[in-house]
Amino acid sequence: MKTNNNTHIRNIAIIAHVDHGKTTLVDAMFKQSGLYRDGQDVDDRVMDSMDLERERGITIAAKNCSIDWKGTKINILDTPGHSDFGGEVERAISMVDGVILLVDASEGPLPQTRFVLDKALRSHLPVIVVLNKIDRPDARPAEVLDEVYSLLIDLDADDDQLECPVLYAIGKDGIAMKTLEEKGENLDVLMDLIIETIPGPTFDETKPFQMLVSDLSYSDYLGRLAIGKIINGSVEAKESLACIKEDGSSIPLKVSKIQVYNGPVLTEATKVETGDIIVLSGIDNVTIGDTICNVNNTEALPRLTIDEPTVFMKFSKNTSPLSGLEGKHVQATKIYDRLVKETMLNVSMQVERSDEKESFIVKGRGEFQMAILIETMRREGYELSVGRAQVIYKEVDGVKMEPIENLSVDCAEEYSGAVTEKLLKRKGLLTAMTYEQSGRVKIEFSVPSRSLIGYRDEFLTDTRGTGIMNSLLAGYEKYRGDFPTRHTGSLVADRSGKAVPYGLFNLEPRGKLFILPGDDVYEGMLIGEYNKDGDLNVNACRAKNLTNVRASGKDDAVTLTPVIPMTLERGLQFIGDDEMLEVTPTKIRLRKVYLSAHDRKIHSKK
Repeated sequence: MKTNNNTHIRNIAIIAHVDHGKTTLVDAMFKQSGLYRDGQDVDDRVMDSMDLERERGITIAAKNCSIDWKGTKINILDTPGHSDFGGEVERAISMVDGVILLVDASEGPLPQTRFVLDKALRSHLPVIVVLNKIDRPDARPAEVLDEVYSLLIDLDADDDQLECPVLYAIGKDGIAMKTLEEKGENLDVLMDLIIETIPGPTFDETKPFQMLVSDLSYSDYLGRLAIGKIINGSVEAKESLACIKEDGSSIPLKVSKIQVYNGPVLTEATKVETGDIIVLSGIDNVTIGDTICNVNNTEALPRLTIDEPTVFMKFSKNTSPLSGLEGKHVQATKIYDRLVKETMLNVSMQVERSDEKESFIVKGRGEFQMAILIETMRREGYELSVGRAQVIYKEVDGVKMEPIENLSVDCAEEYSGAVTEKLLKRKGLLTAMTYEQSGRVKIEFSVPSRSLIGYRDEFLTDTRGTGIMNSLLAGYEKYRGDFPTRHTGSLVADRSGKAVPYGLFNLEPRGKLFILPGDDVYEGMLIGEYNKDGDLNVNACRAKNLTNVRASGKDDAVTLTPVIPMTLERGLQFIGDDEMLEVTPTKIRLRKVYLSAHDRKIHSKK
């Protein structure tokens, strides 16, 4: 074996917690490298290309791009910061030779920072630490740097990783500097540091072409696209290749086109170097983790290892009386095909057929990841029903085990009592509490994953919208026991029709309504949250009796309390085990699994 380095290429991933400025820094690196001409009108957050990413201000899918700096090509991967999208981070790290750890100079390392950094350290990748947003009035760079070093030590970083270089940056202004005393003007120091610190990709000179498929995409013109890093050798267009599957079988391939990244876009290449990240077109039946290699030398590379899923949800076709009126794709087979397609593109998701006809079990990392999938499907015209998210239990030596999360809460001191009380009732354990000078308090808990399903809305209410909550999977522990998940019931419609103002007005004292006058309702549909425990069957279609008898005050105008529009996340957090969410391209409705009151009574006895 004769190893060498390709000094013309650097492959790096930018890793950070949500909203610490990864995508904004990539924008600044594009401008610094001369990718755009002077005066060119450029959108902010170029790498957040999905509509959902732009709306929510977060990165959901890891994406590739590249810049050229002083004759060296730097391939950059912009990764998600949320642990629910951990599969994206694992794919990205399989393609790079070093990482830039971006940390907010005020917030410091948060649970997702720990998650993404742990993945990088386990792969023995060199780290460049960048403390971003040092211009914030509440920035505390010296303390945050100490926290970063403590985190590195806690994650068993080796000596080289502990002696990582540190830069201070204002990402939105495109400024980086080595010390706080300097007055930075651009990102030159960061770009130079990448070339000096991150090694070029290594390869074995004696081996022919080998590439690990780390990502998949699809083009209407080119078909299936396989994305990955060339581990050894080189390849040319139209060359005969082979794909090695998980079971070791080999399938012949012929590549129609080779593309490389130039900025955020792809450009065609006839021949590519070892270590570059490429996109191969026109190859079908390829999955993430496969090895693409020379047809005469079929040697497989180690496959990607992905953390196993911790939650599951039941997806099924919409069976409500209003099904088929709003969606374009309503058949169970189309829903299943779309879910299978998602598992091909997203390695951290799994789909299985359930015991019930036309229902499927989808497993993933968290309810937020599931919510993003459901929202994407409804925007594509799918109509479906989904059940409540539930955790995946394990059994070890006959003992029931459940996933446990490390939860970090940052809230005002006056709200800490209510938050602590509720989490302790949900079998959480208080592990640390730190009081800040600003009047806020940071609390850490060890809680079962099931405790957080449906809790986020309560948390925002308890902290008046000012609390920040982040969690990270810590592993599996012995089952901690049962606890009540909801202390209120549901207002359930007892007939079909249209909601009437008069009927809704008389229901307002019973609880909080979800629907507006004129909305379609059907038997078994949830129209509100009941003030008490248990469910209450109600008539939302009840109109005022039309008689010629009048009394003082009887004809006053009905004034209803404004209704907060039902969102996908709010619905997923509210529903109970015997309830479902009806999702269509235009509506989010809540319903019982069994619509008729008679069926519900029979199944409750069972």
